[in-house]
Amino acid sequence: MAKVVAATGNEAVADALRQVNPDVSSAYPITPATDIMQRFTSFVSNGKVKTEMILVESEHSAMSGCIGASAAGGRVMTATSSQGLALMWEELFIASGTRLPIVMALVNRALSAPLNIHGDHSDGMGARDCGWIQLWSENGQEAYDNTIQAFRIAEHMDIRLPAMVCLDGFIISHSIERIEYLDDAAVKNFVREFRQLYPLLDMEHPVSYGPLILPDYYMEFRRAQAEVMTKVPKVVLDVAKDFEKISGRKYGLFETYRLDDAEVALVILNSAAGTSKDVIDSFREKGIKAGLLKPRLYRPFPYEEVGNALKNLKAVCVLDRADAFGGSYGPMFADIAASLYPYRERPLLINKIYGLGGRDYMPSHAELVLNELVEIAKTGKAKTLKEYIGVRE
Repeated sequence: MAKVVAATGNEAVADALRQVNPDVSSAYPITPATDIMQRFTSFVSNGKVKTEMILVESEHSAMSGCIGASAAGGRVMTATSSQGLALMWEELFIASGTRLPIVMALVNRALSAPLNIHGDHSDGMGARDCGWIQLWSENGQEAYDNTIQAFRIAEHMDIRLPAMVCLDGFIISHSIERIEYLDDAAVKNFVREFRQLYPLLDMEHPVSYGPLILPDYYMEFRRAQAEVMTKVPKVVLDVAKDFEKISGRKYGLFETYRLDDAEVALVILNSAAGTSKDVIDSFREKGIKAGLLKPRLYRPFPYEEVGNALKNLKAVCVLDRADAFGGSYGPMFADIAASLYPYRERPLLINKIYGLGGRDYMPSHAELVLNELVEIAKTGKAKTLKEYIGVRE
């Protein structure tokens, strides 16, 4: 039976982790993810979970602790943001390369310098190609649901890869909203008992983790890791079907909103999608066929499915809450362009960079972009392919 609560996104993620009851958590506080681990450590102190909590001196050590505990044969989780994720960089590749199903909440925050504690996607986008599964969340409910599903996905015996659940700093992490919690027993049954795979503590069957591999086998190892990633989308969909049975909430690789008959559309991640949906409704009332696509599984990116969903539109704007300095376009724009590349007939694409460092994304910004897309659909020409919106000149 569901329990309806008023909770922040961080609180919802912490409660999801409590319900999963991992064996070990290794963590170091950083804004705006601190609240997740602060709440979770209170669960440990109050005996509400059996988790062994390891408080370390840095995020690099936090991920190192997670790697050791996961390799030993435990169910493991942590949380971080921004510079914390950047300090884990070396360890992120070790976690994925050694196929350790660690789950991490990433509360998205701008990277320094200059120092900024507010939300954008530069941290998650910077880590997008390090071999971790990435699930992105529009609101607190999705952050809660994605956290629970992430354990089933990461721990699947055909996958065994680490997964990060992304939610916007402050906008989702600290905002209170209506959230439906599942029953503790339902979550426990859903995530199931943790199954060990080649644990280091199995003394009867000794194994080696992270051995030296020289040019004679390194490329084959990486090719095998890439092959595992191709299996992730099906597992994500299978887990989502099981989750719908206990929650009534439906998830896919991405969400489409009024896209079936749309002529113009926005592609946008996380909390800004909610603002955009309201504006799309107002354009529909004016007779303009506008729609939206919101990626959920961002790594591995479902190129074929996304391309098929967008191929028949006339004009599409990809809105990136991160920039690729020295690159021509934002990181998500490159993925959307790649998904449409195989089609001879495809929409005209433009890219907008928005909301860096927590700058508000307003309905007026969505209106501006949709009006531009309508004009592009009429003329078949775009004035600029990349532009910052909501920035002072």
